[in-house]
Amino acid sequence: EKVEKKISETFFYNYEDIYSRPFVTEDSGIPINLLTLKHSFGYDCTRSVNLLLMDSQTLMYIAGNQLVLLDLKTKTQSYLWSSGGGGIGFITAHPTKQYFAVGEKGKKPNLIIYDYPSLRPYRILRGSGTEKAYVFGDFNDAGTLLASVGSSPDYMLTIWDWKQEKIVLRAKAFSQDVYKVTFSADNEEQLTTSGAGHISACKLCHIAKKLNLFTLYSFSCKYLYIAVNLMLSWKESTNVISGTEWGNLLLWEGGLIKVELCRAGHKPCHSGPVSQLVLDEGELVTVGKDGFIRVWNFETIDAADSVDDTGLLEVEPMNELHVGRNVSLSFMSKVHDCGQPVWYAQDTNGAIWKLDLTFSNMTRDPECLYTFHSGRIEAMSVSPITYLLATTALDRSVRIYDFISNSQLSEIKFKQGGTALTWAPRVVNPKGGLIAVGFEDGVVRIIEVYDPKGLPVLAGQTNTENAEINLKQAFKPHATAVTALAYERNGDVLATGSKDKTVFFFAVEDEYKPIGFICVPGPVQALQWSPPSHMNSTLLILCENGFALQVPGPLPEEQDTVSTYQIKNLPTQYFHFYSIKSRIKVKNSPLEEEIALREKKKQEKEKAKLEWIKQQQEMGKEIEEEQPEEEPEEEPLPPLYIPEEPSPILCGFYSAPGKFWLSLGGYDSGFLYHCEFSNDHQDDPENRKDEPFELIPIEDTDDNPIHQISFCTSRLLMFCGMQNGALRVYPLQDEDLSVNTLKEYWSFNVHDNDYGQIQGIGSSYDDRFLITCGGDGNIFTFNILSPEDVHKELKAKIPSPRSGLEKEKATEDIEDPNAYNLEEVKQKKEYERIMKEAEEKKTKKREELIALRHEFLLLLQKNQELPKHMQLHREVLQF
Repeated sequence: EKVEKKISETFFYNYEDIYSRPFVTEDSGIPINLLTLKHSFGYDCTRSVNLLLMDSQTLMYIAGNQLVLLDLKTKTQSYLWSSGGGGIGFITAHPTKQYFAVGEKGKKPNLIIYDYPSLRPYRILRGSGTEKAYVFGDFNDAGTLLASVGSSPDYMLTIWDWKQEKIVLRAKAFSQDVYKVTFSADNEEQLTTSGAGHISACKLCHIAKKLNLFTLYSFSCKYLYIAVNLMLSWKESTNVISGTEWGNLLLWEGGLIKVELCRAGHKPCHSGPVSQLVLDEGELVTVGKDGFIRVWNFETIDAADSVDDTGLLEVEPMNELHVGRNVSLSFMSKVHDCGQPVWYAQDTNGAIWKLDLTFSNMTRDPECLYTFHSGRIEAMSVSPITYLLATTALDRSVRIYDFISNSQLSEIKFKQGGTALTWAPRVVNPKGGLIAVGFEDGVVRIIEVYDPKGLPVLAGQTNTENAEINLKQAFKPHATAVTALAYERNGDVLATGSKDKTVFFFAVEDEYKPIGFICVPGPVQALQWSPPSHMNSTLLILCENGFALQVPGPLPEEQDTVSTYQIKNLPTQYFHFYSIKSRIKVKNSPLEEEIALREKKKQEKEKAKLEWIKQQQEMGKEIEEEQPEEEPEEEPLPPLYIPEEPSPILCGFYSAPGKFWLSLGGYDSGFLYHCEFSNDHQDDPENRKDEPFELIPIEDTDDNPIHQISFCTSRLLMFCGMQNGALRVYPLQDEDLSVNTLKEYWSFNVHDNDYGQIQGIGSSYDDRFLITCGGDGNIFTFNILSPEDVHKELKAKIPSPRSGLEKEKATEDIEDPNAYNLEEVKQKKEYERIMKEAEEKKTKKREELIALRHEFLLLLQKNQELPKHMQLHREVLQF
């Protein structure tokens, strides 16, 4: 037999040789360290399993394209970058905690095993375990085998002899999404996979010195909890216990549900989905989205059987822990600290908890170590005067960060989720403490950030907080989500845009006052006021459905707001984007070259014929009229493609007065389009077909459009946030964009490639730092140029409070999501005024009628008093 070469136990790879680096255009001269990661503020808490404890001091989690190692004592972070730049699918620890595995994403991704604590790459299981991404992995108890599962399209289950970088066995796990694979707790030859509505148990068998995988059973059930990363298996008889979406536990035996477990009185085991099951020292621990952790007697559950036709068996937990209100636990991991077990839990509502599950007199209360945004970051803005950052998300919170000290300073919660946010410029608030935030119910709130140490200290109290947030004003200009906020360059006007197809204007004073609103042809995507270099102050309004509008800032004194806030006479210029990509593609295609060649041949043939006729005439020969030759049929041009649904406008910015650049998604991605407002006015903007007058092709953006564009204050760098979570930087020689200026760039995959679309991007006021936030819940800060350029004496200055702030009454907030917006309030008041006037008219008429009636009765009485022959007849009086 051929002796296979074994990999030495002492062999390690060099991390410097494998980690992904930024892409830089060849010969561009752009330094590769143009941006370097400074800190990660976010946490992708909505991933099903994103928490790994290697020891009592180090906590790991995935943040986009890097693995963050957080030192719990020093609060410092270190990072491991993915090797392929396609993202990270899962992390899992070796039973000895001497190694951990990182399953990556991308084309034929790697599965890398790192040594701990040295963090040196120990083994690289190269791209044959799955086509696109690893979703889960698990070591057996002995630590000799590693099982991994791939995502669609292959859902490949692979068993690795990982130390030798060899595949022991490969098989298709299932035909639907697979979320988890685990080795049986008692029998390492048994594997269980679970996923979208199915559980499958398999057995490893030794046949002719080779391992084979036999499916013992596979069971599908549409009622199974869809994210089944919550099953345990044991025994030769293939017993499996799984959680459900409705909170009960299912005990399986041989592919059939043996019994459904609930609590006394048919109460569910958890009020909501069961997210994790852990077999710990002979006890079954269940983790629920309801914020409870319950401990069950495993022997009771193992021996459970149905006692009646309901199929339910009532079992009570031995112990339970309620972690807290508004807590949604998805995963927890155990580590020993000074010999004592400590659990760390992942909360999908944006937190990491430290838990004590000893259930004794000395048991410590749950401790919330860190809080984060939950889910996608909707908007961010950087302070115009210091190193502070504000963010908001649909988790209903607004958070303030100091990106010099790498700390979260403060947060404030509201009743609805945040959707837009902008820091008021210095001209509005010289202290730099004012922020405008838009919410999903159409409310805009003006909040102020201040240092409480600047407030007068009351007797017996101390102000120790770093920063506090105060609600200054709340108003509701829109009926649906606010999507954009922009302050006019002089700070006199705030414009707010919404999905309800309106833009509202406010006069910026100590208390913001409504000026009025305009209706636009589509949901508002972005707003930008013209820069100070433009003579006139105008607002560029970008709508999702391909419309761009330009309007001047309305003057408050010119608006009549007695009956409505709607402004109907504001001069408006429209641009309705008409796709030219199909024409560009045809122009640059080989088919166009072929047609040009044919045309040339045809002209040459015609020229030759005319030459021949001329020669014949010179020789005095008569030329007979020839029958025209039949032309061969030419392949026609393909019809130009215009998308039925207009491509969405993603972002844009002014280039000159009346001119602007656009980035579009959908079919029209791949270019930056230079557009101009025309002076021709059409009655219906929908009928317009406006084409850009210039376009710049952007490399590798056909399926990956630019979602966010920002400039440094000097405008020498253009920062682009991409749909796939990558960050691009284009150095600009001058302020004007051209084909040449956008040929060379720096690019790096930082956020998650699948759902980490960059939602916000911006540099600090002094261009030293860049901040990005994404759909994956991550917030990254970068040093611009190099870490050596950043001086240690930099410090964020928290604005001092307004004088008299401590004496002010709390601002009345708008908590009801169904509250009337400003125009509805105005219309209601107008309706009430009209109704009041009508009522007053009715009352006046009634009074007049009463007076006439009284006069009539007096006349009747006088008539009666007259002698009979002088009295008027009743009919005469009634007439």
